[in-house]
Amino acid sequence: MDVLSHSLRDLIKIELNERALQRLTWKDFGDGLSMSRLAREGARELVLYRIKAEASPNAFSRHEHLEGEFYLVLRGQIADESGVYSEGALVSLDPKTVHSPRGIGESIVLGLWPAGVKILTNR
Repeated sequence: MDVLSHSLRDLIKIELNERALQRLTWKDFGDGLSMSRLAREGARELVLYRIKAEASPNAFSRHEHLEGEFYLVLRGQIADESGVYSEGALVSLDPKTVHSPRGIGESIVLGLWPAGVKILTNR
């Protein structure tokens, strides 16, 4: 899996507005994982993921990013087959990348999918 990442922690300070997060519409998957769709145009999506500290390690289904993925870790950590990424990490995954991410502790991740996601296993 080809991954390009860089920590922005020394460049930016991330302060989340908890009240604004609470006002978003969240889809709760029932296993400690929730998603809020911020924008969508065709297959392109901008989403927020909220992962509870006690979330199942299998909360995310194994999936493929058809035209890649970009994400920014806003809180906590997220890990997949390529490594562990902490708050402030900006990560770019190549097209056709397949992975099974998991949160480490309470985490919030902003993701951009240029052409959507294909689920490879059932939730």
